[in-house]
Amino acid sequence: MTDNQQQLAKVPEVTLLFWVIKIAATTLGETGGDAVSMSMNLGYLVGTAIFAVVFLAAVVAQVRAGKFHPLLYWTTIVATTTVGTTLADFADRSLGIGYAGGSTLLLLLLLGSLYSWHRSLGSVSVSSINTPRAEMFYWITIMFSQTLGTALGDWMADTAGLGYTGAALIFGALLMVVVIAHYASEISPTILFWAAFILTRPLGAVVGDFLDKPHAQGGLELSRYAASAALLAFMLVCILAFRQRAAQSAH
Repeated sequence: MTDNQQQLAKVPEVTLLFWVIKIAATTLGETGGDAVSMSMNLGYLVGTAIFAVVFLAAVVAQVRAGKFHPLLYWTTIVATTTVGTTLADFADRSLGIGYAGGSTLLLLLLLGSLYSWHRSLGSVSVSSINTPRAEMFYWITIMFSQTLGTALGDWMADTAGLGYTGAALIFGALLMVVVIAHYASEISPTILFWAAFILTRPLGAVVGDFLDKPHAQGGLELSRYAASAALLAFMLVCILAFRQRAAQSAH
C-alpha cells in the first residue's frame, strides 16, 4: 500500500452529496426489500436470506478492495438497507417481537457494536476506516443501524399513529437538529455523524413506505419495482456524475 493510500480511508468523504445518496439508498432499501419479500411473495425469511448473501459478498469485496471505490461502497450500503428491511420485518412481524421490542433490541446491539469498536480500536470515526478490522466493525455497525431504522420507522408510522408523512417530518426535523448542532455546537463530529447516519434510515424507511404502500394505508401505491428503479437510477447519476473522494484518514 502506498503512502497516499495510507492517508485515505475506504469510505467516502462526508459531504452534502454523501447524505443525498445515503437517503436515496435507504429509501431504495425499503422499496427493494418490500419488492422481493412482498411483491414477489417470497416472504421475509427468504428475502432476508437472499439479501444476506448479497450483503456478505459486497462486504467481502469492499474489505478486499485496495482503495475506495464509490460504486462498490454504495452497493454495499444498499445491500445493508435491503437486508435490514427484510430482517426487521421478519423479527417484528413474523417472530412477533413487535416494533418496540425490535427497536429496543437493535438499539442495544448498535450501541454494543459502537462500544466494542471504540474499545478495540480507540475510534469510531469514518476517517479511521482503512484496515480490515475497522471495516468489519464499520459494516456490522451499519447493518445494525439500517435494521434499527426500519423497525423504528415502522414503529413511528404505524404504532405511534403518525403515518408516513408525519413520521418523515419527525425524522427530518431530528436531522435538522443534528445539522444545527454541527454548525452551532462543539459536540463531537463523530457523534453527530452516527446520529445523522442512524436517523437517515428511518427517514428512508417511511418515505419508501409512503411511495409503495396502498392508499388505504396512507401511501401513494406506486409500483415497488418502478420506485426502486427510479431510486437506483438517481443514485447512479449522483455517483457517476459527481466525483466522490475518500475520507482523509486519521492515521
